[in-house]
Amino acid sequence: MQVDQKVSHATSQLDTVRKEIGKIIVGQQDAVDGVLICMLAGGHVLLEGVPGLGKTTLLRTLARVLHLRYSRIQFTPDLMPADIVGSMVMESDERGMKTLRFQYGPVFANLVLADEINRATPKTQSALLEAMQERTVTSGTTTHHLEAPFLVMATQNPIEMEGTYPLPEAQLDRFLMKILVGYPNKEELALILERTIQREENEIGQVMDGPTILELRSVCRSVLVAQHVQSFAVDVVMATQPEHPQSHELARKYIRYGSSPRGAQALVECGRVLALMRGRFHLSIEDIKQLALSVLRHRIILNFDAHADGQTPDLVLSRIIETVAAGRSK
Repeated sequence: MQVDQKVSHATSQLDTVRKEIGKIIVGQQDAVDGVLICMLAGGHVLLEGVPGLGKTTLLRTLARVLHLRYSRIQFTPDLMPADIVGSMVMESDERGMKTLRFQYGPVFANLVLADEINRATPKTQSALLEAMQERTVTSGTTTHHLEAPFLVMATQNPIEMEGTYPLPEAQLDRFLMKILVGYPNKEELALILERTIQREENEIGQVMDGPTILELRSVCRSVLVAQHVQSFAVDVVMATQPEHPQSHELARKYIRYGSSPRGAQALVECGRVLALMRGRFHLSIEDIKQLALSVLRHRIILNFDAHADGQTPDLVLSRIIETVAAGRSK
């Protein structure tokens, strides 16, 4: 298949997936695209928003459209690591002989929803994050591999922070993107109510399956990255690091720790998928700029001065990205 045919076919498939999801999910296009981008880039996504915005419904709908196994884990303070990854159970055979068998936990699925991940203890959080990073679960001396594609969508509630265990920055860094889910606008809310009162639910069809997603993933990794685009991603990440000679003045003033190298990797990998969504086989600076906030907002740590001056990661990053882009256009 020629390159142009590959691009048009992949773009068409992704558009079809988005349309099918749109039959159930109203608005929230950034969240829908972000989850798809992370799946095709081989990473995981963290969604932050108040309850009732459709985060759980989004992943369940995606599982139906892509014909993938879905599981949901409700994180609570008493949740144990074995409740996520599984545990050894003892069984008796017909002759009364006892044997140990590994009972698979809910993490053994293609799409895993980690609902309110910050409500579980650090020990339980780390059990899930290890599976995310290594794509394996070890029980005793046996290593169990998780089936590809594998995506974890974790959610955080920005309110009711009492009794929660915020994810450490090193663990936040393992998420490819952090997406802020906002309220629907007036037209979207009216459409939600219309769908609520209608008698029949919209039927959605199966568009792709696991092997097709893996094929699309290989196409995404073939998207061309020009040297100047790669250099732009590097400059943006370095501009967030206050100790670096190329750091932005706002980074030196407001950022305690800048983005790790994973930030640059995520910008390129996510940007490739976005370029394919837009029908191109090459990454552009505009793709990087559009994704930069979602990719970097959880990878920087602001200092006390930033909080005192009312600064947020998005405000600081927006200024940094604008400055880096303006310097390249001169």
